[in-house]
Amino acid sequence: MSEVATGELWARLRRTTPARIALGRVGHALPLAEVLDFQLAHARARDAVHAALDTAALEAALAPLPVLHAESDAPDRAAYLRRPDLGRRLSARSAALLAKAAGHCDVVFVIADGLSATGVQAGAAELVQACTAELGDLTIGPIVIARQARVALGDPIGEALGARVCVTIIGERPGLSVHDSLGIYMTFAPRIGRTDAERNCISNIHGAGGLSPEDAARTLGWLLREALRRELSGVALKDDQTPTLPAEDPSRT
Repeated sequence: MSEVATGELWARLRRTTPARIALGRVGHALPLAEVLDFQLAHARARDAVHAALDTAALEAALAPLPVLHAESDAPDRAAYLRRPDLGRRLSARSAALLAKAAGHCDVVFVIADGLSATGVQAGAAELVQACTAELGDLTIGPIVIARQARVALGDPIGEALGARVCVTIIGERPGLSVHDSLGIYMTFAPRIGRTDAERNCISNIHGAGGLSPEDAARTLGWLLREALRRELSGVALKDDQTPTLPAEDPSRT
C-alpha cells in the first residue's frame, strides 16, 4: 500500500472515533498542535473533577420545579475524592431537612455533582426537564441537588422522601475525550443498603456525540414504568423494548 493510500486510510479511521489515533509526527515527536490538544483535554478533565457545583444557578435553571438541597458526609472536595464512602452517606443536617419534607411520590430526582460538576452544571437541568416531561403521568417529588455526592446517596434521599423510585443524575468520571458527560441511575424502592446490582444505568449523556437528553428520557421512561410494574430494578430489569426503525424514505422505493 502506498504512503498516500495509508495516510487516507488512517484519516478515514480518525473521522470515525474521538480516540487519539493517526496523530502524525514531527521527527520523533508528536505535532505541537496534538500535544497542546492533549494538555487541554487533560486540564478540562482535572477541572471537571475539582470544580464546585453552583447550586444557586442550577436551582434557577430548574425553575419552576421545587428544589431541596442536600450534602453528603464529605466535608469538602478533597475528602470526597479520598473517601468515596463519605460521599454515599447523608449528612445529619440534610437528613433532618429531608425528614421535614417527607411524603409519598412515584419518583424523586437527585442531581449529584459526582466526578464532573462541569457536566452537571451544563446539562442536568435540561435532562431533568426532558425526564419530567416524559414522566408527566407520574407523581414527582421535589428535585434534590446533592453536593459531594456519590450514586448511593440517592438511597437515603429517596427513602426519606417516600419515593417508590429514585433517579440519580450524576456527573460521570471525565476522560480525555469527554469531560462533561452525565449518567442516570435508577433504583426501585431506594433505601440504605441497596447495591449497584439493584440499579439501572443510562450513561454517556452529553452534547458532543453522546446520548441526547430526549433519548435518555425515553429510555428512562420505559425502564421506570417497568420497574413500577414489576417492582424491581437492576440486573433483573433489561432494556428490551422494541427498537423503533427510521421511517422509510418514499423517494428510495
